[in-house]
Amino acid sequence: MSSALAVYLTNEAPAAHWNPKSNVVFDGDAAKIVLVDDESENLRRIQKAGRTLDNNGLVKVAVSGDGWDMERQWALYQGFTSTLSKNDVVWHTGDAEAAKHLDAMRDATRFSRELTNLPAEDIYPESLAERVIEHFKGLAPDAISAEFIKGEALKDAGWMGIYTVGRASQHAPGMLVLDYNPTGDDNAPVDTALIGKGITYDSGGYSIKPSEGMLSMKCDMGGAATVTGALSLAIRRGLNKRVKLILCCAENMIDGRAYKLGDIIRYKNGLTVEVVNTDAEGRLVLADGLQAAGEFGAKNIIDAATLTGAAQMAVGNEYNALFSVDDSAAARALKNADKEHELLWRLPLAPWHSENCPSAFADTANSRPQKGGGAGGASNAAGFLLRFAPEQGKGWLHFDLAGAYQKSATAMWSTGATALGVRTIAATVQGD
Repeated sequence: MSSALAVYLTNEAPAAHWNPKSNVVFDGDAAKIVLVDDESENLRRIQKAGRTLDNNGLVKVAVSGDGWDMERQWALYQGFTSTLSKNDVVWHTGDAEAAKHLDAMRDATRFSRELTNLPAEDIYPESLAERVIEHFKGLAPDAISAEFIKGEALKDAGWMGIYTVGRASQHAPGMLVLDYNPTGDDNAPVDTALIGKGITYDSGGYSIKPSEGMLSMKCDMGGAATVTGALSLAIRRGLNKRVKLILCCAENMIDGRAYKLGDIIRYKNGLTVEVVNTDAEGRLVLADGLQAAGEFGAKNIIDAATLTGAAQMAVGNEYNALFSVDDSAAARALKNADKEHELLWRLPLAPWHSENCPSAFADTANSRPQKGGGAGGASNAAGFLLRFAPEQGKGWLHFDLAGAYQKSATAMWSTGATALGVRTIAATVQGD
């Protein structure tokens, strides 16, 4: 007898002794997921069924019977994935090509989730960089080179956002620049720069978070984990374009060297920024990443960050938020999100949003001196980044990852990282 519980799909209503609203029922040594006429709802029902199976103590299930396409199998895996366990889904044996794609998504998102879920004791700027380099060296050793600029070297290189945010930590801040170049040509143009917010722990600095707000702040490097997972998936899918992965890594801590409210940061491009909130640090480090992408001449730029609570207030925890002033680039991302069955919603961003955080002492402030940055906080944060985006934002996409982490389990997700956004960004990098 197989050690995996067989999971079937059915269009039959549950037997009379089951709640008629049940989406999964047990029948002997098997489970049956009850489908409806709406396929979008079916994917949700299958993912919820995966959570139910995990909550019932199952550790291995086998996709069985008819009706399982790739997306339905992936929905089951998404729900069945548990925070601490090593749950396993045996893919349907009837479609080897689908199984290959599912393996690629499983391995890439598992790495992304692992990075996000590990505690800050294990994941700090340098260890994050080391793990990412090791991952890609194992995946595409002949196409990878990497540099990690850390500590005082950041200051020497002009990366003042990362340096300033991270200088108070015992773990030196750093910028990882990983070059995936499958062309073999050192002069090949950079098609895409992927930039990730890598705040491996966020105390809030002197704008200190309350205790309950700090509990999940190991996840504040979810942007770095997401773009890392996206590049991993794109490579597994056969990516043949040059991509630069730029991770902006720091711990936002407090000591006598910590940056303070009222400090002025002068960036490499000459722009000055007044710090009015040390807990609005993500945009300060991403500004360096955007400038680096410009130096590399990247045609397309994608950044991802767990940037604002305002985005979560706008779209909830099952969507990510998208910002761009390039309508064609945004349209491609939304199309890819739909194709990859990930929830993504475009929120407003206009050039004038870059003026919404004024300062009397600098070119701009990093926020407004109000709780959450005031009204339109997510758009204003994106507007701040727009100041640093090359070519006035042409080809630039900003993902505010409202759905990257669940503080507690839901009917759809286990507690912790979701890797939501990995598939969309991978497809966007891959292009046509």
